[in-house]
Amino acid sequence: MKKGNCHMLRIAICDDEENARDNLRIQLEKIIDETDNEIVYEFSNGHTCVNWLAAHPGEVDLLFLDVEMGAENGMDAAKKIRTFDQSLQIVFVTGYTDYVFDGYQVNALDYLIKPASLQKLKEVLLRAENIFSSQAEKFFVLKNSDGIYRLSYQDILYFFSDRRCIHLVTAAKTYTFYGKLNDIEEQVQKNFIRIHQRYLVNSDKVTFLGNNFVTVDNPACEKLPVSRACRKDAAEKLAKSLLRLL
Repeated sequence: MKKGNCHMLRIAICDDEENARDNLRIQLEKIIDETDNEIVYEFSNGHTCVNWLAAHPGEVDLLFLDVEMGAENGMDAAKKIRTFDQSLQIVFVTGYTDYVFDGYQVNALDYLIKPASLQKLKEVLLRAENIFSSQAEKFFVLKNSDGIYRLSYQDILYFFSDRRCIHLVTAAKTYTFYGKLNDIEEQVQKNFIRIHQRYLVNSDKVTFLGNNFVTVDNPACEKLPVSRACRKDAAEKLAKSLLRLL
């Protein structure tokens, strides 16, 4: 893993034992010291981990999750995480060599026996990087003052510009970063359609096409403006998209 890797991993650790978290962090730091990967969060229980991840989509790429925790074990936490995040890579960590669990149910990347060896951790990190590299076209990556986010295109509702800022809107959260909407339009998948000088919408998320507005599939059923200049082209593309979904 070379420094400057564009598929930088943001890593989190969840374990209810402080010593176990410390040991894993120290081992990981030995590996990632010469890479762009970083450990960004640590959690002491599954409940807190699940709630935080649900409220902060796209902020963690790889989660090391202890199997044996208190009220909510790692498998329970992983099942809940999968209800709102399919792309997060999960690696189970266990203290028992004979512990058997159905990691395939939650599409786990791997499981490690405590204490994890440097070689095994290197292999896991490389596999995670390769997965994100191979799926790069499925994600939009942005950077702002808070950090770097990797968001699945299927979770993005729309982009809109405000002066020099771009706002990326999902059902859960809005992310703001510097950029130009024209550049975003060239970068994103073809199902994103320009409906206005300031709006670029995910056609798969459009639920209604009106004369001068569209609604998108989120709890607020937001209305987004369709400008006169974009109306004809946008209407044709959106109509095809809506018919395809029937």
